[in-house]
Amino acid sequence: MSVKKQKPKAVIVGGSIAGVSSAKALILADWDVVVLEKQCAPPTRSPTGAGLALDPVSQKVIQSWLHQPELLHSVTLPLKIDQKQGTDKQKKAKVLETDETVEIIGDLLVAADGLRSSIRQSFLPDGWYAGYCAWRGVIDFSEMENSETIKGIRKAYPDLGKCLYMDLNSESHMVLVELMYKRFNWVWYVNQPEPKLKVDNTATIKVSSEMIRAMHQEVKKAWVPELARLVEETKEPFINVIYDCDPLTQIFWDKVVLVGDAAHPTTPHYARSTNLAILDAAVLGKCLEKWQGAENLQCALEEYQSIRLPVTSKQVLCSRKLGRIEQGLSVVPDGEPFDPKTASPSAEKCASFC
Repeated sequence: MSVKKQKPKAVIVGGSIAGVSSAKALILADWDVVVLEKQCAPPTRSPTGAGLALDPVSQKVIQSWLHQPELLHSVTLPLKIDQKQGTDKQKKAKVLETDETVEIIGDLLVAADGLRSSIRQSFLPDGWYAGYCAWRGVIDFSEMENSETIKGIRKAYPDLGKCLYMDLNSESHMVLVELMYKRFNWVWYVNQPEPKLKVDNTATIKVSSEMIRAMHQEVKKAWVPELARLVEETKEPFINVIYDCDPLTQIFWDKVVLVGDAAHPTTPHYARSTNLAILDAAVLGKCLEKWQGAENLQCALEEYQSIRLPVTSKQVLCSRKLGRIEQGLSVVPDGEPFDPKTASPSAEKCASFC
């Protein structure tokens, strides 16, 4: 009587989009999976949520994972254009729960713990501050559709709901997009010294009321009145600190592999973070499925690395360049920064499609 072969086991650290996608892809590759997530409840810094940007390839991958693929379309809003305008053999994972430490042993450790990955820091130096932060907020206008603020926004940005608007200013830019369920999401990138972060490896800062009041004063100086009012009426805005990192030369060590932002921290200007994470997971799953079993793990990880590194490296560098252009920072040493107030249309086009 034949003995059924035991499935290899993967421990995935991180339960956001990279971790959940990796879990799905590895389950399909016939691996047992354990996902570890440090948060025991939904995040509180952004209670309304700002959505995820999915490109067509990522949408196809997610649809292939769903029992009812059509459900994805019911919860997504298509945005077709951007409007830019100037103004060991076994690895162990430890989880701390109250005062008890639990050891989980697996054949593969998948680091999906984000851009400040503690696992990546065991092998490599951390990334560095990009020179600017992002004030962010989501406003639910379902109870205020007829207010002067929302009417003003609709007039100033008539294509909201069909596109993403990007307003450019000297050393700053603002992104505005309409989400489903009557919400606006705005992101304001501001050049500033690096803020001090807490030790929980998050790049999100919960801000004080004094910081918010100061931000409201500055937003009035920088942007059109309609946009400034929208920002002022947004509850619980917060700050994301933007980090960057040169493309890595490897994304796995022995039985540890990096996916998502842990593998390639990238600035947010091409909305690539989510899409790169989903495709990392899909490719990793296919490689593990092809090479079947823990005994062929090295071959699977080498193939995953050879496929993903060239793609992610180019996108990381392109996003970095675009971000520095839009923030009025020099792209090359001693280079001239881009200023949307003085640039010609040809210069703006070059900057947008670097």
